[in-house]
Order: sequence, then C-alpha cells, then structure tokens
Amino acid sequence: MHFRALFLLVALGSSLAACAAETSADPLREANRAWLASLPAAPAPELTRHGLIAEELRRWKPRGANQGVAVDAHYFYGIGNYVVGKYDKATGTRVAEWVGLRGGPTIHLNGGIIQDGLLVLAHSNFPQLPMVSSVEYFDPSTVQPVKSLSLGIRHGSLTWAEQRDGFWWACFAHYSDPKTSPGTDNRSTLFGKFDAQWNLRESWIFPPQVVSNWGKTSSSGGSWGDDGLLYTTGHDEKDLYVLRLPKMGATLDYITTITVPFEGQSWAWDRSEKRLAYGIIRRTGEVVVARIPALPEKLLVRGTLQP
Repeated sequence: MHFRALFLLVALGSSLAACAAETSADPLREANRAWLASLPAAPAPELTRHGLIAEELRRWKPRGANQGVAVDAHYFYGIGNYVVGKYDKATGTRVAEWVGLRGGPTIHLNGGIIQDGLLVLAHSNFPQLPMVSSVEYFDPSTVQPVKSLSLGIRHGSLTWAEQRDGFWWACFAHYSDPKTSPGTDNRSTLFGKFDAQWNLRESWIFPPQVVSNWGKTSSSGGSWGDDGLLYTTGHDEKDLYVLRLPKMGATLDYITTITVPFEGQSWAWDRSEKRLAYGIIRRTGEVVVARIPALPEKLLVRGTLQP
C-alpha cells in the first residue's frame, strides 16, 4: 500500500477512536466536572489599601541606625549591624551607645524589641552561608550586651522576633538571591510559632501579593498589634502589611496595606502610646515616628473580606 494512503487510514482510525471515546465518556464524571467548575473561586490575590495612611509626627537622625529601631517609654534605640544607640524620645539626644567590631561576632543585627526589661535583638550572619541566627540581649539602661542565645542553622535568616502568649513568634527570611539562599527564593520566607526552647510548633508563609511587593527582598520587620493582628514590613517599600493567622491552610491571611512614612526594614510599636510606631529610612539615616491608623471594623471581622 502506498505510504500516503496508509497514513490517511491511520489518521482516520485515530479520529474514529477519539470520537468513540468522546461519545462513550462517563456522563456522571462529566457532570461532576461541570459542577466543580461552577463552584465559586477565591479572588485573585492583590494588594489593597482601603485608604489607610499613617500620620508622620517627627523625625530624628541618629548615627548608625541602618537596620531598625526599638522603643520604650522614654527612649528609642537605633540599630545597625554592629551599633546600638540609645536616644531621648523628647529631644533626640544620644545618651548611650554600644559599638561592636567590624567583622566581629555581630554581623547583621536587625529587629529589636523591649521585653522583660531587656532590649532583645534579632541577629543573623546575612549574607553569609550557611544561614545562622541568634537572639542578642542588651541591658537597655547601659546599652551593653548581657547574654546571647544561638539558634544555629535555621530555615532562613532571623529578621524579627517577639514573645506573646508564652511563645516566640519569629520571621526567618529568604531572598531571591542565589548568593544567599541557593535553591530557594523569598517565597520560602517563614513566619513561625516557637516554644520557649525555640522548638518550631507551627509555621506559615506570606501571602503571594505581599511576597510580590517585596521584589527580591523579604520581610524585615513585624510585630503583633493591639488589635490582635500581625503587622509586617518588607525591606524597601513604605508599606505596612496587615495579616492574620489563617483558619485553614499554611498561608497567612492578607487583610490590607497601610501607607507609612518609613521604608520597610525593622520597626517597633511604642507600647506607651496608642498606635504609635518608630521606623527608619535607611537612605537618609532617619528614624521616623508615625501614628498608625486603626483598621475599620469591617476589616477586623473575619468573614467579611477574608476567609
């Protein structure tokens, strides 16, 4: 038989077989597929703002504060990789300072918080490998280190942490940079719940619209708000992301984004005043004080705009 004729017969046979398969398809299965396709779908993830804008109150320019800031009732603490300065909140005057060694044991100090009478700082060896982290404790009265807790090799670099309800809540960051996180990118950034011995009990990843807004960086700051929600920042954006623990799944629920006058990095609540936050602008070396607006009631109630 001529090759062309043979080819046409094979093609015809294939077409007939396909038609037979189509006509003999299980109608129940097809109906089930149609039903599944008709079910409501989750909205596409997007960054929303709801018109929330923080009010800037004042700025200070401490030296060396290029990573973050901590604050208590009377002072704020400018944090650099190996510098911690203590400043009067009313005047901006430096009253004490600790300076480590360039190339010394403190490589990348980041988020800070006043807890149990101590200044508690998140630390990592970023951008070195393997990623190792520690928690560094300072006496806030003298701004001198008093103890250190090594967390060793963890899933990412520790950028911020705080205690709440008997647990540590901490962020271990990954970056979209093969030099710092080979085989991963910033989607692997983890927010975890740890017990007092730093054993991981639960963990979540960040919502895709937040990760996308980070660019190639990660989450550099975060803290629980007085409304029970989680407030976090990236590295460069003037955005404060409001999140909550999900009822289902392993991704933090996204609520909204607040426009703030500081740029990502680490920041801190001033717990002595209502909804007051201290952040930094790394480019200019400034500490910025801002009033964070309260969320409208419709955003606080789970189920209106969130799962």
